[in-house]
Amino acid sequence: MSPRSTVPVVSRSGGPVVFGSREHAHVPISRAIEASSALPGLFPPVAIDGAHYVDGALNKTLHASVALDEGIALLLCVNPLVPFDASAAHVQGRAPDRLNEGGLPLVLGQTFRAIIHSRMRVGMESYRARYPDAGIVLFEPDREDADMFFANIFSYSQRRRLCATAFATTRANLRARRPALRAQLARHGIRMRDDRLDDATRDVGAALCDPRPIRADPHARKTVRSTARELGATLDQLEAWLARRVAAAR
Repeated sequence: MSPRSTVPVVSRSGGPVVFGSREHAHVPISRAIEASSALPGLFPPVAIDGAHYVDGALNKTLHASVALDEGIALLLCVNPLVPFDASAAHVQGRAPDRLNEGGLPLVLGQTFRAIIHSRMRVGMESYRARYPDAGIVLFEPDREDADMFFANIFSYSQRRRLCATAFATTRANLRARRPALRAQLARHGIRMRDDRLDDATRDVGAALCDPRPIRADPHARKTVRSTARELGATLDQLEAWLARRVAAAR
């Protein structure tokens, strides 16, 4: 991927635009991400150079071709939005078996997830056919994960709990897919750390504070830790600012 912003969005013409490409290289990454987050109904379109842009997911769920066309050999894809399997969750006593009991927001949320997920599945099959030499690995939440589905993704106060849940879920996913992933990643010189995957006490905090280097590169571990601290401090400041604005509005 380009070191600049490479963010697919939908323009006023309805077509996709890639910020980071030559004709849009002047757009700051902060502005490009703002446009890529402009989901109609939640956030207004973002004006850039006289045109208005919204989230590229309205055009295509996963714009993997942006990276694959650049010759990426191994592409790790993360799709956080999957349809919720209420029947399985109900059996586990974690959620109602009928989503309409949760009101219109849950119904609309499930509908949106089902639409984008079905499009993504079709797209993934297309990518594997068009780029047979590329390794494409997809990570998604469990469909019966009620904690992730019912969480308010706009609540900054829940971010630590959601990060911890996502970390644990991803570890479980890696363990379940270990035989296939081990062979696929080995082709790209990547080795799975079985000792860490099988360590039941390991959590997201340990992953960020572990003093052992990544691939014998101390700078890589330092970068992960410092980035996490900076992100945490920024979100703390944003949460405090939002709390002040809410208090002032009252």
